Amino acid sequence: MPETFEVTHNKEQLQFEVALNGEKAILSYRLYKKDIAMMHTTVPKEMEGKGIASALARYAFQYAADQHKLVMVYCPFVSGFIKKHPEYRQQLDPEYHRNK
Repeated sequence: MPETFEVTHNKEQLQFEVALNGEKAILSYRLYKKDIAMMHTTVPKEMEGKGIASALARYAFQYAADQHKLVMVYCPFVSGFIKKHPEYRQQLDPEYHRNK
């Protein structure tokens, strides 16, 4: 069974975070018009390979759904995550992702 991680929302820094052993993984976002734009995911080397980035992505998509916001993806990790988890495609802003 995959490990679960506590994701927190740092509203001041516009990012979702997982803290583990003194390190912090983040998925940063920006609010743009009616959307939430997922900008960048950073996972320290010591935290890699544990599913933390995926946990951040799931949390971010749930947050977007809870806020009734469509998603714009700039982050390469989130782009790959959507390819592996097509159920999240319905949340993408069709205006932005029309040709993608």
